[in-house]
Amino acid sequence: MARDYVIKLGTMLFTMVEPHKGHEVEYNRWYERDHFYGGVLTGAWSFAGDRFVATKAMKNLRYPAETPMTPDPMTGSYLALYWVLAGHHDEWNRWSVDTVKTLHATGRMFPERTHIHTLLYDFGWSIQNELWGTPAELALDRNYSGLVVNVGELADGATHADLENWTRETWAPSAMASQWGPDLILNATPLPLLDDAPPDVPRTANADRRFVQLHFLDHTPDHGWADGYAKYGDQLNASGVATHLWTSPFIQTVFGTDTYTDQLW
Repeated sequence: MARDYVIKLGTMLFTMVEPHKGHEVEYNRWYERDHFYGGVLTGAWSFAGDRFVATKAMKNLRYPAETPMTPDPMTGSYLALYWVLAGHHDEWNRWSVDTVKTLHATGRMFPERTHIHTLLYDFGWSIQNELWGTPAELALDRNYSGLVVNVGELADGATHADLENWTRETWAPSAMASQWGPDLILNATPLPLLDDAPPDVPRTANADRRFVQLHFLDHTPDHGWADGYAKYGDQLNASGVATHLWTSPFIQTVFGTDTYTDQLW
C-alpha cells in the first residue's frame, strides 16, 4: 500500500562554482570540511546534500559553448546540490543569507572562487524509472555515479505543464529503457533570491520561463553519450516546447579526498 510520506522535497539549492587556478585543492578541502555543512546543512529544514564535479573530460561533452549558464565551457567545475523540506523555503532562505553574512564576517569564506550559477529552485515534479524506485527526496543519498544537468527556456505560448507532458510521454520512456538513460529525473524552476543575498551570486534572466532538469544516472555520463544525451538538445528544440540552453555531465566527488582536483582543466 502506498503511503504519503511526510518528508517532501521543496526547494533545491543549485550552486556551481569555479575555484581559481592554483587554489583548487584548498578550495575543495574548505568546501567539504567547512562550507558544505556550515553554510547549508546545519540550517533548519535542509535535509540532504551532495557534491559533483565536471572534470575536463566531462566538460568536453558540454554543449552549447555559448550559454547563459557558464561564461566559458571550462568553468563551473564543482556543483553542490541541497534539498530543503517543502513548506519551509522562507525560513531556510532567511537563515541561509544571514548565515553566509556571518561566515563572511568571521573569515570563514573562500575568496579564490567564482560563482558561475548559484540559484534556488522550486521542485516541481520527478520521474522514476520504476514505480518503487528512488524518489527525489533520496536522490542525494543514493550516491548516483553520474548526473546530467539539462537547462532550457519555454517557447512562446508553452507552459511548464507542456514540458512535463513532453518529458513524461515522449522523451523519458525511451531514454529510461536505454542503457545510457537516467534512473531518476527531477524538474525545477527558479526562485528569486532575497534582496540582500550575497552580491557575488549572479542573478538569472527570464526566470519565469527557465527550468532545470537533473538526470541521475547509475553509470558515468560518458557511457552512451553520443547515442543519448548528445541528442537531447536537438530533441528538446524539435519538440516546440522549449529552447535548449545547456547540457552538462557531472560525476560524484570523493568526499575526504583530493580526487579530481588535478583533472579540472
